[in-house]
Amino acid sequence: MFDLTGQAAIVTGSSMGIGSATALYLAQCGADVAINYRSHDVEANALADKIRKLGRRALVIQCDVASHGDAGKMVEQVLTEFGRLDILVNNAGINRDGVIWKMTEEMWDQVLDTDLKGYFNFIRAVAPHFRGQKSGKIVNVTSINGMRGKFGQANYSAAKAGIIGLTKAVARELGKYSVNVNAAAPGMVLTDMMAALPEEIKQKAADETVLGRLAIPEEVASVIVFLCSEQARHITGEVLKIDGGQYI
Repeated sequence: MFDLTGQAAIVTGSSMGIGSATALYLAQCGADVAINYRSHDVEANALADKIRKLGRRALVIQCDVASHGDAGKMVEQVLTEFGRLDILVNNAGINRDGVIWKMTEEMWDQVLDTDLKGYFNFIRAVAPHFRGQKSGKIVNVTSINGMRGKFGQANYSAAKAGIIGLTKAVARELGKYSVNVNAAAPGMVLTDMMAALPEEIKQKAADETVLGRLAIPEEVASVIVFLCSEQARHITGEVLKIDGGQYI
């Protein structure tokens, strides 16, 4: 387990799935955690209770990551309540799937606003603070579908590809301030949302891997938290696949 004692983190989209597992693991490693949610308040507050039982502080903040103003307000609230901020994990995302000839402008805009602009909003909000303290860790959750494309997901694939470019550009810009910026790229993960998919779809994805199985959220969370730790202090601008060989 990594030592994050005394540090403070924001995890966007952390009421469920990968975000929830990441927030809990950060707390298990000693960090105070700000939980961001848009609609799943029950799950967000249940996660906060788990974090507090570990002896760590937890903030639960409703925020639309697609709103530049909301992101800035959340960062300011975290700095006020925790007195510091060391880690940002950008994870919030949505799907509005459809083949390109049926995809509407609204479907495109909703996904790009949340899955890409939302990441920019939070990075923009934390960057002055991280520059000033000359330290910080940013991990952006992308997807192997941003590297290979996915049928029926032109908007999602474009957003996730954009996250990779954003990660590399910001790593260059913040590197001289000792801020590490990396991306984690999962394949299909057995989150609650994915678990509800038809078995044939999950099996097809599992068959694409060389390990013959899909990841669980905790396996992705452990890699994200590694990238937030001092053990990863000489890693920046990287995209680390967590896909069981699904991309190969």
